[in-house]
Amino acid sequence: MNKHLNELIELSKNDQAIDSYNPQLEAADKKVAKVQKKIDTAQSELDELTGAISGNEEKVKAFEEQLTLLNEQLASNVKKLKEISTEKEMKALSLEEDIAKEKMTFANEEIERLQGINETKTALLDEATEKVNVLTVDFDAVNKEVSAEKAKIEKIKGELFLKREELSRNLEQKVLSFYEKIRIWAGNTAVVPVRKQACYGCYMKLNDKTYSEVIKADEICNCPHCGRILYIEPVTEEEA
Repeated sequence: MNKHLNELIELSKNDQAIDSYNPQLEAADKKVAKVQKKIDTAQSELDELTGAISGNEEKVKAFEEQLTLLNEQLASNVKKLKEISTEKEMKALSLEEDIAKEKMTFANEEIERLQGINETKTALLDEATEKVNVLTVDFDAVNKEVSAEKAKIEKIKGELFLKREELSRNLEQKVLSFYEKIRIWAGNTAVVPVRKQACYGCYMKLNDKTYSEVIKADEICNCPHCGRILYIEPVTEEEA
């Protein structure tokens, strides 16, 4: 077999080995992202509850301030009562007191209602806080596991990259450039075997002349259909 073809086959297999780890790295990142998404959702719920409770507390405070003013108004009306001299003034003061009392009743009801809502939301807030804490612990554990897994993969890939550099140095620059050009569009199928007289890159059948040249392997042969580099796989004893 042509020396350069042997080197290209080895380089191609090394490149395939490097890229074979990419799905594992992506899966590891997705594992972390999945837990992070759960944390973000739980934190969003937590923030929403916190905001709602805070908003209700502000409303309660506003109603309490209104009650203070209304109580002051009623106290003032008691003093005015001593100064009233006409029935018309009495009716106006009475109407004013009735309106003030209605407002006080509404304010007290709203305070009670909002405080009841906040009691429920506070219980939910405690649950949401606990959920965020649990997920954060899970995230730390998953992140630690994934980091170790990725470090192991990166170490293996680093060794494969070193091997690639060595293989690339041993190849003639012209042959390496030829391979890299095909790899731009073919990826890790730049060098493929021929099986049943067909290119295993595009799966098109080769004519007898090309197939004969691939078998001889005196020169680097390209698929006439797709341009990939072709080779015949060695036959093992078991296959023979």
